[in-house]
Amino acid sequence: MSNTVTLGVVQFACTDDVAQNLATASRLVRDAAGRGANVVLVQELFEGLYFCQEEDPSHFARARPSEGHATIAAFSALARELGIVIPVSFFERRNQAYFNAVAMVDDTGSVLGVYRKSHIPDGPGYEEKYYFTPGDTGFRVWQTRFGAIGVGICWDQWFPEAARAMALMGAEMLLYPTAIGSEPGRPDFDSMEHWRITMRGHAGANLMPVAAANRIGVEIVGGRVQTYYGSSFIAGASGELVAEAGRDGEAVLTARFDRAALARQRAAWGLFRDRRPELYSALATTDGG
Repeated sequence: MSNTVTLGVVQFACTDDVAQNLATASRLVRDAAGRGANVVLVQELFEGLYFCQEEDPSHFARARPSEGHATIAAFSALARELGIVIPVSFFERRNQAYFNAVAMVDDTGSVLGVYRKSHIPDGPGYEEKYYFTPGDTGFRVWQTRFGAIGVGICWDQWFPEAARAMALMGAEMLLYPTAIGSEPGRPDFDSMEHWRITMRGHAGANLMPVAAANRIGVEIVGGRVQTYYGSSFIAGASGELVAEAGRDGEAVLTARFDRAALARQRAAWGLFRDRRPELYSALATTDGG
């Protein structure tokens, strides 16, 4: 296992053509690998437009089982060819259930497992509860050749409990594929800085790198219009921005980290040593009672 890891993040505009999106994602992943990336993060539900802008039962046809999934197979082959790890976001169907999921593909092309999104948003333009069952996998951390990786999906990134749980499970880095942008009916509201600051807090509180990949561009679904603000980034273990993309335009980001040095820092700083789990019972309730 390497003592260093180079994280890569890509962002791009999605179309409603799966083959085109796969070609774009593959090209950018190759670019990141060419820059030395060992782990490359692609945005949430990148196979197509962000269909959750509307409630339309026809979109359930986009879902596929993880077994035999063509996109996962394509990125498994790419991961094996390039010798990198790729978390692959996809719309999963399992019997009568539907999930927003990530398949963790390791550097040999093997699928290490699937994480199903735990926190499902429900609001104008982000009507995911119509489509997705809340995940039943619990939080997942995968051991790879480049370190232990925890993955949350979009709305998961707003919850410090999720980040801390993955850190306690041994994660060395946290990755968040994302689809976020404008808010319908609130044209003057911009959540970008809040979005970044929240995840940078996870990095600092858990002393580990955090990366987020977001889509860009204007998408029209069912007559509804939404603009995605990109701004993908990689934060260091103190929460500092070490690489960032703009609000538009394709981007490939990379940042290199010394895993051994970060492990020493986590041990020495005392954030995990000085935890008092017996005082945190309110976290296991809905009302703090």
